[in-house]
Amino acid sequence: MIQVMVECQASEQVAPVNKNSNLMKTRNNFRVVWIMALFMVACNQTPGSDTSGAAAPADGGQSTVQDNESQKDVVRVAAGSADHTTLVAALKAAEYVDVLSNAGPFTVFAPTNAAFDNLPEGTVEGLLKPESKDALRNILEYHVSVGVYKLEYMREGQKINQVNLDDITIGVKDGQYTVNGANIVATVPASNGIVYVLDAVLLPPDKQQ
Repeated sequence: MIQVMVECQASEQVAPVNKNSNLMKTRNNFRVVWIMALFMVACNQTPGSDTSGAAAPADGGQSTVQDNESQKDVVRVAAGSADHTTLVAALKAAEYVDVLSNAGPFTVFAPTNAAFDNLPEGTVEGLLKPESKDALRNILEYHVSVGVYKLEYMREGQKINQVNLDDITIGVKDGQYTVNGANIVATVPASNGIVYVLDAVLLPPDKQQ
């Protein structure tokens, strides 16, 4: 039975989820959690509770909630950055916007537009095609961890299992943190996790040249 933890204190940071936990067992089970999350009610939105400042269309997902007061979730952090329009386009093409707008918590490694531009010509355009959705999802899932991994938890050579079940490797040298060699250039806390801005796209092992 997969346990889904809803963080009602959205800004609270939590320790990394154990690699051997049920949430990390299979890719299919994780996607079940994501689908279930789409139907969860936001924290504190119980019958009769005050919903001023947040309203969602009847047919919309969590990403359509209008909330100008709370801290931004990981998707809104990316959507609010001019340097992450390619990542946001990829999330939309993969239909993962609502998933990452839910409770989480998630650690998202977010490549910049320049990082995507460094991929071989035509790669991004190809991945955004409907027939490439599975490949795109695999790459995006390689950029997401379940749980919040703060920098102080990270150690040289540490392996972190990602949503697609492949590991990333953390590097730490002279105060600089890297992920598979990509530099973490910024850290942005979010209501449902944390976003690390990367200067390179992470490619799953079977995609590396």
